[in-house]
Amino acid sequence: MYNLFISQAEPVDSLVDRFTILIMITLMITFENVTKVYQKDWVALQDISFFIEKGEFVFINGPTGAGKSTLLKLIYKEEEPTKGTVKVMDQNLRFLKKKQIPHLRRKIGVIFQDFKLLQDRTLEENVAFALEVTDTSPRDIRKKLMDILTYLRLSHKKFSFPYQLSGGEQQKVAIARALVRDPYILLADEPTGNLDEKSSQEIIDVLLDINYKGTTVLMATHNLKLVQKVNKKVLIIENNKIATEA
Repeated sequence: MYNLFISQAEPVDSLVDRFTILIMITLMITFENVTKVYQKDWVALQDISFFIEKGEFVFINGPTGAGKSTLLKLIYKEEEPTKGTVKVMDQNLRFLKKKQIPHLRRKIGVIFQDFKLLQDRTLEENVAFALEVTDTSPRDIRKKLMDILTYLRLSHKKFSFPYQLSGGEQQKVAIARALVRDPYILLADEPTGNLDEKSSQEIIDVLLDINYKGTTVLMATHNLKLVQKVNKKVLIIENNKIATEA
């Protein structure tokens, strides 16, 4: 078993070998009989099994409290399964060492419903922060910022603070922050939950375009109407189990 979650200090030849291995991987996310139980025997997920292939766009649909957020947290190792196996890019996360978790998360972009922006920093600084914590050079940061803000049509707002932005604009900043590190997988947790219909459609269009460019996208939402408008794979969670896969 190869370990793709590596230090940036690893030799170039090794990095090339691992990139070649990644190209060969077809399953980006696999859940095998996964159960998650919190304290006091509260079952969040029960015996969940599914797989997501490279380049897919998949909705996780279910009511509030169904376990959608917990499912996403298991993928970027914010939570640990009580039973079962979670694999990301063919790596069993149960055997991932603590020091390797940051490298896993650099390959996964996460978009939150409540944006999680730093209120005392500008739009530009919020996005740059995602690169600064990975020791990216100032030159590369400037280049990546220019590219992602232009792509999302946010360049004219780069000196604005979060409180000066609309809900849709704040969510685009959250998307920019998730994308600026070029993730292989993008997880979106109710990204349209606090937005009006027009802003929600703009966010969906952005996610679809990101997926079209090759990124695997997994989006959790309780909005069945929105899901039905987009012809993509859907996993429906009911009573903490996968009820339907379409």
